Amino acid sequence: MHVGVNLVFLVPGESGGFEVYARQLLPRLAAAAPGSWRFTAFVGEEAAGGSFGMDEVVVPVRASNRVEWVRGEQQHLPRMARRAGCDLVHSLASTAPVWGRFKRVVTIHDLIYRRFPEAHLGWKARGMALLVPLAARRADRVIAVSEATAQDIRGQLHVNGIDVVPNGVDLPGPERTPEAELRARLDLGDRRVVLCLAAKRPHKNLLRLIEAAAGLDDAVLVIAGYPTDHEDELRAAADADRVRLLGWVGDADREGLYGAASVFAFPSLYEGFGLPVLEAMVRGVPVVCSSTPALAEVAGDAALQVDPLDTAGLTAALRRVLGDPAEAERLRGAGRERAARFSWDRAAQQTLDVYRRA
Repeated sequence: MHVGVNLVFLVPGESGGFEVYARQLLPRLAAAAPGSWRFTAFVGEEAAGGSFGMDEVVVPVRASNRVEWVRGEQQHLPRMARRAGCDLVHSLASTAPVWGRFKRVVTIHDLIYRRFPEAHLGWKARGMALLVPLAARRADRVIAVSEATAQDIRGQLHVNGIDVVPNGVDLPGPERTPEAELRARLDLGDRRVVLCLAAKRPHKNLLRLIEAAAGLDDAVLVIAGYPTDHEDELRAAADADRVRLLGWVGDADREGLYGAASVFAFPSLYEGFGLPVLEAMVRGVPVVCSSTPALAEVAGDAALQVDPLDTAGLTAALRRVLGDPAEAERLRGAGRERAARFSWDRAAQQTLDVYRRA
């Protein structure tokens, strides 16, 4: 079987969880597939040379321009996949070509464009509202990354043929910026760190997290993630002494932040999976997260779950972790056990099974 992988969407450093999904899953897919299988990654110009562990074909578009992304996916990719002899094309980022003589699999990570349309502004919101349902209905199989997302797809897009394949979680990287260096660079002093890694979008509920963290003594909130227009609102609300708003951080700094954190906070209003929660757990960082369906499914009882609209409850949960060493230690152990249930190798094997069904 010749599988084409649709990575036209990918802009390195700007594609968030979609990029993590691609970079973790694809090398394992190529390694786990039978010897008679072949993989080809179709990438835009910005992601060329991305070392995905498979052959690569460059689609002549720059995906940072959303119009070009759609043109590459809907116009160029079907022809290029046909010329390459692909039997199946797997689209990894919720949208997919709607024509072409090959079987189709699409991974739909969430339906945030419906639940929180402000997360995607302007043309992108309209494009997602058109292209995601089309991708789901034209697909031979749909992969959902959680049962919560599968239920959303069934209920709102009215399609079947859905396979739930949870994401995995990666082990900590080998390089870590020393904590002392990070504390000096970010002017953290010796205060305890409340860490949140999230794109700066309204549905991530960061304004409420900033408000909740203001009620903590001797703690500083560090929020790292790629910037959006919402960041201006966050900066206006943040006390410069109590909050550090960072952009996208490199691997070594990210590992250093996890190492410095006393608690990881993720109060998002909506997620399709919630990978940052598992990434904190596998590193032994106690987690406080919202009780929304996908996060509750992923975290189980290994995190303190709170109503994301309850600021006082969020403050109380953070205080509980910071003030109770026994509870923090319980969460560390439970988190590591929970994270061990999620494997990218298992996700790769389950994805191969989806290809066979398609």
